Amino acid sequence: MPELTFKGKIHVANHHLVVPFHELVAVKSKGVAKTPGLHDNLLLHGDNLLALKALLPTHAGKVKCIIIDPPYNTGNEGWAYNDKVNSPLMRDWLGKTIDREDLTRHDKWCCMMLPRLKLLRELLTEDGSIFICIDDNEVHHLRCLMDEVFGEENFVANIIWEKKYSTKSDAEFLSESHDFIVCFAKNTRSFKLRGLPRTEKQDSIYRNPDSDPRGNWTSDNLLRTEARDYAIFPIKSPKTGKETYPAKGSSWRYTKEKIAELIADNRIWFGEEGNATPRFKRFLSEVQTSIPARTIWNFTDVGHSDEARKEVNQIFTDFTETFATPKPIRLIQRILQIASDKDSLILDSFAGSGTTGHAVLKQNAEDGGSRRFVLIECEEYADTTTAERIRRCIKGVPGAKDVALKKGYGGSFSFFKLGEAVALQTILESRDLPSYETLAAYVFFTATGEQFDPAAIKPKTGFIGRSRGFDVYLLYTPDIEALKDLALDLESVRKLPKPTGSRKRLVYAPTRFMDDALLHQNGIVFSQLPYEIYERVEKSAK
Repeated sequence: MPELTFKGKIHVANHHLVVPFHELVAVKSKGVAKTPGLHDNLLLHGDNLLALKALLPTHAGKVKCIIIDPPYNTGNEGWAYNDKVNSPLMRDWLGKTIDREDLTRHDKWCCMMLPRLKLLRELLTEDGSIFICIDDNEVHHLRCLMDEVFGEENFVANIIWEKKYSTKSDAEFLSESHDFIVCFAKNTRSFKLRGLPRTEKQDSIYRNPDSDPRGNWTSDNLLRTEARDYAIFPIKSPKTGKETYPAKGSSWRYTKEKIAELIADNRIWFGEEGNATPRFKRFLSEVQTSIPARTIWNFTDVGHSDEARKEVNQIFTDFTETFATPKPIRLIQRILQIASDKDSLILDSFAGSGTTGHAVLKQNAEDGGSRRFVLIECEEYADTTTAERIRRCIKGVPGAKDVALKKGYGGSFSFFKLGEAVALQTILESRDLPSYETLAAYVFFTATGEQFDPAAIKPKTGFIGRSRGFDVYLLYTPDIEALKDLALDLESVRKLPKPTGSRKRLVYAPTRFMDDALLHQNGIVFSQLPYEIYERVEKSAK
């Protein structure tokens, strides 16, 4: 497969692996949940690369649909490359606003996107998908990056969204009227898209001029556009006896015997007078209740850019932030309708004004769903705009024209900010120790590669979760003085619950007062904090 090469790629290809896990700190006052939690609707405030890594322990493999709207890299957006990659080249790029005169702006965009795409893929379910809004500036680079990260065999479609309804008269060459939405599945072998509900207009073409007891029908062409000898013969009208041959260079879609069966079953229509070109009758009762979405989405169906701006202004009559390219709610809802289930988890790591969260709440209100969203926004307006939009959508917008929005969609969401990095090498030297749950999530995920469930924690025994091969325990307290005296000894071993089946007990603690023989005798694999734990289980299990 061809591979995209760009300046800095060698430094970011595996950068997502060395990005440290960060603590996620709840800010109760900024959410609407009585008790903030990571299994609520979420808004995370902070760098989205760090936030995506922080989500892995609790959300890896759980996200059904990702919808992102990254910088288009037009040269006018004012974004800067800020990933702290350990390279002189990359450090030289940090904090510098990218404009059209920057000859490396495409390289920087690719360097920014690659590690994020790799983390996003880890968060998807096996039957999940990702939809990325983009335009001509980077769509060609994006396709190459997606082929590399997701595999070209998992490409689904390049959707064209008609974002404008009028012609731009001062366009230099052609009046631009569309953006792209690039869609990839994590695994096309297990991926399916839902069809769109049939409309009254689509059903109106079905009628019943011959009063067929099977109900309304429409007619399809019986011809194929190639000549096949076995399918070239006259079809005789039972009413008039008129014989019709296929046009030159074509043939019938069915064999002579099959056509005879269809005529006997009143499935061939010869017109009301009986002398028209024969056509196949297709009954409304036989067609699917939904139809596949097309790859061209026009603004009459999914909204346009001007509509999106009006939607934001409807919520914020006191709006101060400027969003040049918000997305219309109907556009995001279209994606939800075809790519999510009613209980799916939806992720947007470039949340902006919060359209994805708004669309999830609205779609749930319309179809009775219980979808949840995770939004990530790094800018300061994460509270004043992104979170505020969600708060108002939940509680209601008094001046809204939409009745449901005016009343409020209801629901809950929790606001989190990025805390300190969970760096095991220095954890015992730090004054700001992570919480028990934060360290438990990190330890469990990095040790087992499996999803961490906070509800499984039993602090009294130190149990933090059960993997395929281990019952995992963490002896830890976020108190530097207490940690100095905390160790795995015979007394603490006796307090541990008995192992489940043939599983060993994997125990993390600051130190131990037991030799290897005693550990083996008690079916315990010990791992010491604060040392790194990657591959620890694999090595211990051998």
